Amino acid sequence: MAQQIPVVDYLVLDPPHLEAHECRACAALFFDRRNACARCGGTEFGRRALANEGEVRAFTIVHRAAPSVPAPYTSVVVDLDGGGVVKANLLGVTDPEQITPRLPVALDTFVAGVDDNGVEAIGFGYRVRKDN
Repeated sequence: MAQQIPVVDYLVLDPPHLEAHECRACAALFFDRRNACARCGGTEFGRRALANEGEVRAFTIVHRAAPSVPAPYTSVVVDLDGGGVVKANLLGVTDPEQITPRLPVALDTFVAGVDDNGVEAIGFGYRVRKDN
């Protein structure tokens, strides 16, 4: 298997899941590094693994993109089970008739690109849960 690296530092590959910085004072979650919590001003953070499943809160279908980005694609905001909110793409769905309020989704990873040394950049998105 080729060497793989995540495209964002909050994606963990083995096993695939997202991790957030969690404020130790109020439990607010952030994907980026913080010096202080935006909610309470706390300055101590830990790492927290987030659920791989959630529900679509909002979506839009993008029809125009940069020349190297295939369109259309569906951009979603996902409320993760157990806490956390993430923006990502809904993989494999571009028909708005297939997207309903609170649509159950699950994390999925894919090869976003390969460098000259054969290292794979791994991206993430969400797919409609099979049990839906």
